[in-house]
Amino acid sequence: MNIDITGHHIEITDSMRNYVNTKFERLKRHFDNVTDTHVILTVEKLRQKAEATIHIKGHNVFADAVNEDMYAAIDSLTDKLDRQIKKHKEKDSNHHRATGGLKNQPLQVEE
Repeated sequence: MNIDITGHHIEITDSMRNYVNTKFERLKRHFDNVTDTHVILTVEKLRQKAEATIHIKGHNVFADAVNEDMYAAIDSLTDKLDRQIKKHKEKDSNHHRATGGLKNQPLQVEE
């Protein structure tokens, strides 16, 4: 997984970069098809904002989180992304729709 970290009005320190990488490893543990991730960390007065876009095999997952502490914002962001990726994975592996609706089912005649 390729993680690109960008900072707006903030200098990305090594500790922040390591923290983001360790938190995003949890996402990779749940779903292996994550190809590319773009994380933007922004400071606006007293608001610390973290947002991320994850590219997953034909889909993009986006989440953002705002907090007074950047590390808390990153925690909240990874929790949101984790829930979205689990939901996407369940939809991807849900095969109820693979057979189609009732119209596509074979006709069963009782004798």
